[in-house]
Amino acid sequence: MSDQQPEETNEPTVPDDVWERFARDSERDIRSTAPKEPSARARMVTERLRLQDELEAERAARRGFRKKEARSAAQPEGWRTNPARREANERAARRRKLWAVLGIPLAVAVAVVAMKPSLLPGGLFDGSGGPASAGPELPAETAAPTTPPSAQASRKPTRERPFAGSPAERWGDGTDAIVVPKATAVGSLTKEQVATALRGTKNLLVGANLDPATLRGERPAAAIAVLDPKQPHMIDDIDRKLRAPDEKHDPLTLFSRFDPREVRLVGNVVKTRGRITFEAGKDGAVAIHADYTFVYPVSSAKGNTDEVTRTIVRRVLDIDFLNPRKFRVTPGRVMIRRYDQEIGNSACYVHDGFLHPLFDSTAPTGAPPTGPTTDPYDRSRDLRDSPTGDCGTLSRT
Repeated sequence: MSDQQPEETNEPTVPDDVWERFARDSERDIRSTAPKEPSARARMVTERLRLQDELEAERAARRGFRKKEARSAAQPEGWRTNPARREANERAARRRKLWAVLGIPLAVAVAVVAMKPSLLPGGLFDGSGGPASAGPELPAETAAPTTPPSAQASRKPTRERPFAGSPAERWGDGTDAIVVPKATAVGSLTKEQVATALRGTKNLLVGANLDPATLRGERPAAAIAVLDPKQPHMIDDIDRKLRAPDEKHDPLTLFSRFDPREVRLVGNVVKTRGRITFEAGKDGAVAIHADYTFVYPVSSAKGNTDEVTRTIVRRVLDIDFLNPRKFRVTPGRVMIRRYDQEIGNSACYVHDGFLHPLFDSTAPTGAPPTGPTTDPYDRSRDLRDSPTGDCGTLSRT
């Protein structure tokens, strides 16, 4: 046996497959990170744009001013340019184009509104440049007021602001301002039947005081359709009032009507405020109480058409809705048990079936007022306690 030992080395032994993998990875990383020379086409485009920039600079120098560096705008983005920067530049360019398109119309609109602020939607400003509204719209009335509304700034109504200087400027508009309370079962009537009665009451108020045909002096068919034809004398009395109005048979006790040959409504809004309540009535019926005030802005149809005035009508109705299983009634119809009204700014003692608003520029028609001075916007007064028969003076319109 030989005593000679194998010669020792300091180099570690590495498997061949590991060396091969290392060599492949190194070669791939070198190729991916090595700088690449731009293509011939890219060099050509770059040189062409560089020459274009130099030509523009020379032209600017000849015109007598120094042009700012334009290389960033004219030269192509480098071969390592961040794509996010290119996208941001494109967005900025689109915004500049949009403002260029909108700039001229916007400038014209601003100039027109500056000359006539009343053209703003909703009448934001009146002709004097002051606020167009007395404040935000009032919430719906849920209980009887205890005091009249406070005095408003002294403003005359105009065609642009027909309710200026009136408490009604903060009231609701027309039909939307008549709020029907949530129905509940009452007596022998179900919740659905009470809901029908409440809807009928609103339809009666709308048909009698807001329907365009009624306001034009036509037959108030929409309101009459809600009434029960089986109620004794009611429909016959209405027909008599409409056919031949007089002091004892005046349709204005139930309906708001204007003579279109005399006046015309200004705009398409009638300001409205009031409430509807209900409770159990006699014999299992539901008794509904409605108290609403309507403010009508009008102008003359043959005089000064720019002059605007207002007529104010307050109506209080007591409605009965009976159970059709117990009484001979028409299902879904209502009966009027009592009605009261108060009319402000209409010629006194004229009973031709129409409201006759009074204008400052024209001589009053009818007899002069003889009753007390009242505030037509005061909804805290009980009409049953108010004097009847005499036409009074109004504290404001």
